[in-house]
Amino acid sequence: MPRPQTIQIFLPDGTPTSIREAELTNRLVKAVLFPRNKLQEVAKRELVHFTGVYFLFGAKEDAAKPVVYIGEGEDCYKRILNHNRIKDFWTYCIVITTKTNEYTKTDVKFLEHYSIQIATQIDRYHLDNDTGSRKTSLPESREYDLLDNFDTAKILLATLGYPIFEEKRKPQQTKEIFFCQRGTIKAIGELVDEGFLVYKGSQSEIINRKGISTWILNLREKLIAESVLQEQDGVLIFTSDYIFNSPSAAAATVLASAANGWKRWKDNQGKTLDELKRA
Repeated sequence: MPRPQTIQIFLPDGTPTSIREAELTNRLVKAVLFPRNKLQEVAKRELVHFTGVYFLFGAKEDAAKPVVYIGEGEDCYKRILNHNRIKDFWTYCIVITTKTNEYTKTDVKFLEHYSIQIATQIDRYHLDNDTGSRKTSLPESREYDLLDNFDTAKILLATLGYPIFEEKRKPQQTKEIFFCQRGTIKAIGELVDEGFLVYKGSQSEIINRKGISTWILNLREKLIAESVLQEQDGVLIFTSDYIFNSPSAAAATVLASAANGWKRWKDNQGKTLDELKRA
């Protein structure tokens, strides 16, 4: 079970949207976040020159999910400078390292490999990596140390606004299930911290209806292009869990028309999301 944590965030230039350094006060691992336009300023921070793992976050116009590139480097800043020249999509970077620069090249290659593996399993982000590094050979005790470090990095990344390794579904004991139906179409999901999660296996209308907004139309096209929605027996099926930024976006995508998600999503007693959460 999650437990209470104390996280310290330092703002080197005093601006909350600029460079941020985050750490769990009793842990060795530290994270440095910076926007792309602060690349020169962040070079003054010693931590970005340490050996570590880095994450480039952004979006692509044709992608339904946010995009991430995961890399490693003995001097992370040098590697990120290269990506600044050749990668267009990213707007923010987070470097994960240790306060004492104790990681070896083997350590960070292991963390990069494991991060790519878990990010692929969780499937919140589209990975921009062409190939991942191979799993490095480490003593068993060191692997467990690094996996403990990974758990800390997971918390720091989510705290800084990038829950790349967080499971999409809530723990079983806190789950409230909602349904969106029209005719034979039926979708199932739950309200989550980031919006509304539609479950794998849910159905969606295959034909767009009159009045559908342009942005929902574009989103459906992206979901189909990325095989999140696939045609099956005359309907579209969600092939994986997908988080929408609101209940209405989820309902409109499912019904292929304008929809008020707060009225459309209902529990098994027929009570709407609006009645249960906004009354």
